[in-house]
Amino acid sequence: MPEEIQEPGTWVGQVIKDFIASPENTLKNSNGEKAWAEPLVGFARGDDPLFESYKEHVGPFHFTPAELFGQTFPGVDFKAGDLTVISWVLPHTEKTRADDRRQTRYPSESWARARIFGEEVNVKLRQHIVEVLGKAGIEALSPTLSPLWSRKDSERFVFASNWSERHAAHACGLGTFGLCDGLITPRGKAMRLGSVIARIAIPATPRPYRDHRAYCLYFSKGICSECVRRCPAEAVSVKGHDKRKCRSYIDMTRKYVPDHYGFEGYGCGFCQTGVPCESKIP
Repeated sequence: MPEEIQEPGTWVGQVIKDFIASPENTLKNSNGEKAWAEPLVGFARGDDPLFESYKEHVGPFHFTPAELFGQTFPGVDFKAGDLTVISWVLPHTEKTRADDRRQTRYPSESWARARIFGEEVNVKLRQHIVEVLGKAGIEALSPTLSPLWSRKDSERFVFASNWSERHAAHACGLGTFGLCDGLITPRGKAMRLGSVIARIAIPATPRPYRDHRAYCLYFSKGICSECVRRCPAEAVSVKGHDKRKCRSYIDMTRKYVPDHYGFEGYGCGFCQTGVPCESKIP
């Protein structure tokens, strides 16, 4: 950590914000548009009991931060409380949200670009944070870029992964889950997430919620369900999110996007746009 910066959370947050403010943040289109608006950053302790609870709520295969860190750095002596999970929200730009909001059947070009090229930015951001922390003598890893990361079959959820960016963000005080399974954050649900685990002491971001669905109007007040109306695949209902129908629709867009936009890609975003939680906590 640079000597002139005394607060590590401020430093890490600035590293993330500076990267998103750089030319690396691009949709790779002719207009040179940015993929993401200003990010939101949160932190959680590595020994937060919520991570252990994910073994019950997601699956026994879901890693705790200590398990991932220990297998990545087997020679390092540490305790779970020495670790911090760093999570960030990358909100879609207003233009990308507006483009997709107008769609009713297929994703807009800007949304599909954000899904492909915007996620490339997110991958580079993960790598950048790990590199910056490493140069400061701080061991760090990106769970979803780790060779240990994998998708798993889930009796309860059809399929899941052994590290969930949404669950990490929830633990870091950044949002709660909606009817369609998306995370509703202070910047809304139209966004992407990323995380890094590091051996660094950063105070945890307070979680301003007690219930994991507190921000969803359907679960908190029994109203809304606009994401049900928006879904072109009929994969969202008041019973929840049908992942098989969702995946089938996404697979269909893998032909639409190259045929209409000229690059290999896919996307959707309908349950994230044109809904009250698109860009804020409703």
